[in-house]
Amino acid sequence: MTVLVSRLDASGGEYGARREAMLAKLAELDAEHAKAVAGGGPKYVERHRERGKLLPRERIELLVDPDSPFLELSPLAAWGTEYPVGASVVTGIGVIEGVECVVTANDPTVRGGASNPWTLRKTLRAAEIALRNRMPYVNLVESGGADLPSQKDIFIPGGQVFRDLTRLSAEGVPTIALVFGNATAGGAYVPGLSDHVVMVRERAKVFLGGPPLVKMATGEESDDESLGGAEMHARASGLADHLAADEYDALRIGRRIVRRLGWRKAGNVPAAGYAAPLYDEDELLGIVPEDLKVPFDPREVLARVVDGSDFDEFKPLYGPSLVTGWASVHGHPVGVLANASGVLFGAESQKAAQFIQLANQSRTPLVFLQNTTGYMVGREYEQSGIIKHGALMINAVANSTVPHITIVMGASYGAGNYGMCGRAYDPRFLFSWPSAKSAVMGPAQLAGVMSIVGRAAAQARGQVYDEEADAAMRAAVEAQIESESAAFFLSGRLYDDGVIDPRDTRTVLGLCLSAVAGAPDPGRAGYGVFRM
Repeated sequence: MTVLVSRLDASGGEYGARREAMLAKLAELDAEHAKAVAGGGPKYVERHRERGKLLPRERIELLVDPDSPFLELSPLAAWGTEYPVGASVVTGIGVIEGVECVVTANDPTVRGGASNPWTLRKTLRAAEIALRNRMPYVNLVESGGADLPSQKDIFIPGGQVFRDLTRLSAEGVPTIALVFGNATAGGAYVPGLSDHVVMVRERAKVFLGGPPLVKMATGEESDDESLGGAEMHARASGLADHLAADEYDALRIGRRIVRRLGWRKAGNVPAAGYAAPLYDEDELLGIVPEDLKVPFDPREVLARVVDGSDFDEFKPLYGPSLVTGWASVHGHPVGVLANASGVLFGAESQKAAQFIQLANQSRTPLVFLQNTTGYMVGREYEQSGIIKHGALMINAVANSTVPHITIVMGASYGAGNYGMCGRAYDPRFLFSWPSAKSAVMGPAQLAGVMSIVGRAAAQARGQVYDEEADAAMRAAVEAQIESESAAFFLSGRLYDDGVIDPRDTRTVLGLCLSAVAGAPDPGRAGYGVFRM
């Protein structure tokens, strides 16, 4: 039998404590998401509405198919920085006329929709997802261009926005721009480089330089409408392919454009008639301990995520601290690698490398469920070859050509982050639970290492080590690493694609697996040299 049997005691005190801790984290997450949804705040939202305009998420809601899901990406971008949470842009994956598309919408209530450094990173990530997964790319444009005080961090790398639009088009991936307001300076090139352009009459203003800049540069007097109005671009310049009467009309035309694309996915079609998990997804709230040093069984997660709770485990008796096996999610076949005890030993590394090769042979996407403290250290393990075994696993991950999707459930420390397909290893998607933490090592370990190094240096100089200063240093370092390894901090820097409610894991995986099926199979590739 390959159906998982849960041993989770949902009535126990330990489960209850874990659940309450997770619910507290989710309340914090909701509060931060609310900041992103609030945009520039009540004053600027009200001003925007008084102008008869829709908010970015309202535009998206009218654009996507009724009652269809919208997977918002990086909603916490810029968290913990000087810039507003959300980075003045909304990005995500939605279904338009039955076609999965990447959607980007400027938020004009935040500094006129101007792009700051985090807006740029978030926008580039959206374009990357569209290109790698061959998904039509729809821009809902209303932006004043670059946030000028931060231009030094935007101007040079910002050229990639335009390069990406041309590359998408060159690869045959449609690009669509719906212009609702200003598209100024560099922002004018978004419609200028898109395959299809819709502009709203008397609202859209698209120009490289607005009237003040034109006056300064050439001495010419002009007004918005004659310089870059929608009617002018529809009748004179030809930049606008469609002239919309209002925002609703623009969204209707945008849907019509997508419908006329005749778009088809190039990847595999999921199996029909799959079964839901046998266990309640709500129970995922009580599985991860608040103390990540305490291990938990990832099979309890899988029992609540995979179709029919059916998991065909591979090598269950070998390398038991890494669980590997075959399953399906919403009809999409997957190979799963999930950390059990957290530590990766030599056997686990070899098992992972073999499993990844098997998945590549059968062209099966891989799902990584991270909860790892890294590869095991110590004399015995170094002598037994932990470096070459870890290198074997990392080599397999780095050179695997099937799609990878990573969920960070708990710890993600050291090279374990790499071996379990962290951000540097280019998974198609990477999401975190609120319980996730990631750093070069745990806070206590890092502070302890610094203490040992400092103590040894003092001893070498013949000095008496200051124990009081050492205690203060350790406390400060632990506090710093604790905050910098937290899920919100990392998500704010776009090291993942969003922090999700554990109960949404199956849905998010299903949406991601459906998205990656848009691209054709790249085929098998050779591996680098494994150090056996």
